[in-house]
Amino acid sequence: MKVKPLLVSTLIFLLLTGCANEEGVKRELDKEVTIIAPSSTGGGWDVTVRAIKKILLQENILDDIEVINKVGAGGEVGWKYTYQQQENVLAMNSSLIITNHLLGQSKLTFEDFTPIATLAKEWEVVIVSKDSSINRANTLLSEIKQAPEQYKIGISPRLGNDDQLSFVLASKQYGIQPKNLQFRIYENSDEVVKALISKEIEVATMSISEAKKYYDRDQVKLLVISADKRLKELPELPTWKEEGIDIVFQHWRGIMGPPNMSKEEIEFWNYVFGEMVKTEAWKKTLEHFMWEDFYKDSEETYKYLKEQSMMYEQLMGVH
Repeated sequence: MKVKPLLVSTLIFLLLTGCANEEGVKRELDKEVTIIAPSSTGGGWDVTVRAIKKILLQENILDDIEVINKVGAGGEVGWKYTYQQQENVLAMNSSLIITNHLLGQSKLTFEDFTPIATLAKEWEVVIVSKDSSINRANTLLSEIKQAPEQYKIGISPRLGNDDQLSFVLASKQYGIQPKNLQFRIYENSDEVVKALISKEIEVATMSISEAKKYYDRDQVKLLVISADKRLKELPELPTWKEEGIDIVFQHWRGIMGPPNMSKEEIEFWNYVFGEMVKTEAWKKTLEHFMWEDFYKDSEETYKYLKEQSMMYEQLMGVH
């Protein structure tokens, strides 16, 4: 696989001096890069990694990338695979790399991997089927509080993810005991929406980029978003704050590699993703999926993951 401009010693010099030439320097890697999407096709991780692949190839930053879906256990299957690799394999991640461990569902923590980058953040939404009588999040919470056993809530792919936690936080603030919420777990958002339409569940929570396609197909209603203000793309969608619930909750996605990656490898990937997020193609991708730029390099990502780990420990009452 060839990469553009990437002889590491030269790369560091160019980054420091700011005088990279157009020809650049080519560095041969032993094999193609593989990026693991630890979810099924169409899920948030999968959509993100395929957008990354398209841009890196299109912009001629990399020229040989394979995406592999390794599905199961809320990312665990893909992350175990990545943990066992030595080079040229990366994996998508999100807060589940932290919460899986905190919930005792995984022995792996983010500390077992090499942080590469944090890329984007987005917001969580609550949805109901198009023919539901509920039109407001406030109404939904009121009805759940009165009869929680009658409201099954769909999430994917695992308990402890941001979809669930954002809804738990809002419900708790409304006076609903988290233990009374009836969550149902599905492999991906397609299965969640099928369950919603078939009335197997009454409500669901997921990221806005996943929910938007079902909204555009007129299959669901969007009730509320966890953003700090209404989105320009969906000005009709109120925030939790407007519904009287004082929460703002962001969902991030990033990239990590196997343990013990060398300093040179980390510098390599800092360059690759640093270049990618500067492109117009990446900016258009953010706009298309209603993501927000949240780029952090390897060092910044490690600090961020440490902060997030402490935040989730407090949020989930883990000591």
